[in-house]
Amino acid sequence: MKYLFTLVSVLAIYSTTRSQALENTLLWKISGNDIEEPSYLFGTIHISCDATLNEQVTQALDATTLLVLEIDMDDPAMPMNMMKLMNMKEKQSLSQLLNKEDYQLLHQFYKEQFGINIEAMHTVKPFFLSAMIYPKLLDCPTQSLETELVKVAHSQNEEVLGLETIEDQMSIFDEIPYEEQVSELLKSVKDSLKTDKENFTKMLEIYKKQDLSAMVNLIMEDTTATTAKYADKLLIDRNQKWIPKIIEFTRKKPTFFGVGAGHLGGEFGVINLLKAKGYTLTPIYN
Repeated sequence: MKYLFTLVSVLAIYSTTRSQALENTLLWKISGNDIEEPSYLFGTIHISCDATLNEQVTQALDATTLLVLEIDMDDPAMPMNMMKLMNMKEKQSLSQLLNKEDYQLLHQFYKEQFGINIEAMHTVKPFFLSAMIYPKLLDCPTQSLETELVKVAHSQNEEVLGLETIEDQMSIFDEIPYEEQVSELLKSVKDSLKTDKENFTKMLEIYKKQDLSAMVNLIMEDTTATTAKYADKLLIDRNQKWIPKIIEFTRKKPTFFGVGAGHLGGEFGVINLLKAKGYTLTPIYN
């Protein structure tokens, strides 16, 4: 489950020793550098119990004319494209990655939790199997901030675009060894999700406090090496690729950017990267 936390929510960079602490807010105004009207940057969490948008966020949405998320959630082809990317490359399968005991353990878990025979998913990337578990970390019906943002964009007849494609996102999980992905999945299953639930509860509390620095610290408390090992692929590289696109969008029209909150903070977070390009990032408090 570590990989899932990394991609969809709060992973911060592996080193923050040279970064200044940021103000406690998830909403930032982007201005300066000769852009005509300000844009806004908002840190989301991809699932929660309450996805209500506060007044400052709705005002920022009203002040902009384009919504840009990590991926274009308005693309009708996205579900089909995702389905095409679910399988491991080179015809690898779970039975090749696991011994018989662990394979049976996964089979029993997914049979009990989802009524699914794991054999029907034996070629699926372990990340996707982890993603299926994610909603079970909450003791409530899950809600999505991205979904709420898209609803507002639709109500205002505004376009929804993405900073990257689903192909970009999912290709990361071909670069991270499948053996390591399935190892993390097994840890979660063998632990009956106990540690994952505890970590996610902490993360939700920090998100509610809008404490970007604490998000970094939460990740740094994790002593496992895999998260830091692939931080460049999961976060840093993506942030750096986003910056030219963010700049291009802001120069065309006032834009509301909604990305996972973990992308905001840290030395190579979006906020510092935009500042390094000469933009002014102003915190908006609620």
